[in-house]
Amino acid sequence: MPAVSISGLSKTFQLPHQQYHTLKERVLHPFRARTFDELRAVDDVTVDVAEGEFFGIVGRNGSGKSTLLKCLAGIYRSDAGELRVRGRLSPFIELGVGFNGDLTARDNVMINAIMLGLSRKQARERFDSIIAFAELEAFLDMRLKNYSSGMTVRLAFSVAIQVDAEILLIDEVLAVGDASFQAKCFAEFHRLKSEGRTILFVTHDMGAVERFCDRAMLLEKGRLIAIGEPAAIARRYNEINFGRTIHELTDEAPSDAGRALDRDAQIVDAWFEDTGGARITSVGFHEPAVACIEARFNTALDEPIFGITLRNDVGGTVFATTTVFDEVPTGHFDAGETVVVRLRFETWFTPTTYTLTPSIARAGSGAAAIDVRPDLASLAVHGGHFTTGVVDVPHSFELVRR
Repeated sequence: MPAVSISGLSKTFQLPHQQYHTLKERVLHPFRARTFDELRAVDDVTVDVAEGEFFGIVGRNGSGKSTLLKCLAGIYRSDAGELRVRGRLSPFIELGVGFNGDLTARDNVMINAIMLGLSRKQARERFDSIIAFAELEAFLDMRLKNYSSGMTVRLAFSVAIQVDAEILLIDEVLAVGDASFQAKCFAEFHRLKSEGRTILFVTHDMGAVERFCDRAMLLEKGRLIAIGEPAAIARRYNEINFGRTIHELTDEAPSDAGRALDRDAQIVDAWFEDTGGARITSVGFHEPAVACIEARFNTALDEPIFGITLRNDVGGTVFATTTVFDEVPTGHFDAGETVVVRLRFETWFTPTTYTLTPSIARAGSGAAAIDVRPDLASLAVHGGHFTTGVVDVPHSFELVRR
């Protein structure tokens, strides 16, 4: 049996057309707020999450991700559908939920640990580990209302992972934490995953989805768009954010001919070459390589912006540039024209596999994207020195004895 089973789940909120702000307004206008708009935050979602699965939930802001988790946690009551959970839940959903701002961190840790299922003895035994992970030893007796949002996140996450729960619900509030704490959280994800915990993980970080998740689902306007491999869901998430319509996303992946119908220009292909013009899939460390984009124009455009992003095997961006950044004029293109854009670079990257994401945008800041093709081509860099860094830039040492 699955650890979490969601069948036909729906949740609707009523948004009044006019809200009261004072008692006087309510007395003078008793009928003013009786008309509502309905917001279908979650719309007929069905999914099963297996025991021990690390399951990603992605979607744009307002897509229903957090509402879905809150229904699972019992914070919201669903309007329709069924929820079945096999095991104890530990929710980490919203910043500050369950904490009392007038109490100290010491008191909040004890209260929340007990509320989440630990006995008083267990809460006392794990107290030092919770505080140590949160790195808040110096702030134990400070009232929580004087904590920063990042400190509150540390405390809440530290409590959540110390509870003996089979299922963890983790929302994107981790983004509030600083980079070093996020790294600690990600290391903790590996531990929890190795212990066979079931984790539902809401995030906007597609690199984290591909790195940790066994499967992922994509929500848009409360509806389930797709469930599948993390890399495929990450690509479709990026397509939504760069202007693909929901109708296209729910159909089978369109052909190049289909892609040409809904945009002013399209990326036809992308690949890597050596300096002689031959296509390559691997290159030696510190050797030159050329990233190539082929684009076709369906309407006339002036000064389109071509962009290239290189990501490593865990989804981290190691290099990104555009023709605007390098002040390269692109000129005018008529409908029906094609162009191949080439970018020469030195592979000062540590040995692994890198992917190429090409993009086209309208003239201006580059925010008005026309087409983007995440991870369309790949290049393996081999040889070189082992380093824990992302790149190995040209460098030299100097020693001066004193």
